[in-house]
Amino acid sequence: MDRSDREHHLPTTEAAVTALHAIAVEYGREIEVTHDIGADQTSRRSAAGFGVTADPDGSLPHEAYAEFGGLPRVSVRLYPDDDALITVEGVEFHDLPRDDVPAFLRSVFGGLAQVRSRRFPPMAWLVVPLPGDRTYTEYLAARFLTPWLSGRIR
Repeated sequence: MDRSDREHHLPTTEAAVTALHAIAVEYGREIEVTHDIGADQTSRRSAAGFGVTADPDGSLPHEAYAEFGGLPRVSVRLYPDDDALITVEGVEFHDLPRDDVPAFLRSVFGGLAQVRSRRFPPMAWLVVPLPGDRTYTEYLAARFLTPWLSGRIR
């Protein structure tokens, strides 16, 4: 049984943050996490009135932002709606299911992520493979290739 088979559902933002800390330890990375709790603090609840901290159902939405040290530069924003935004060297992967975040980060930190490019017309994509033959792919402008991204061109 490989690690992907052991991954479990991350039902809360706090569970996902705990998984991020474990991945930081696994890959010898520093991690800094900030938390925004309450409807008046989270980025997707901007319509909440002044002093309103709970959602209509009485729950407190919890959002977290994590930055990993080292290269590649990686940040993760975990939303209360069970999804995440992961940024790798300035390339944003929007709307990833929260449960895919650990596998995504292991792929990036484990050296499996690669940049696929073509000469004409010049285009490049950052491709992050996940277990089960799934991939996340994002377009990147050639002028924004960082040294880390350039080293991943295939």
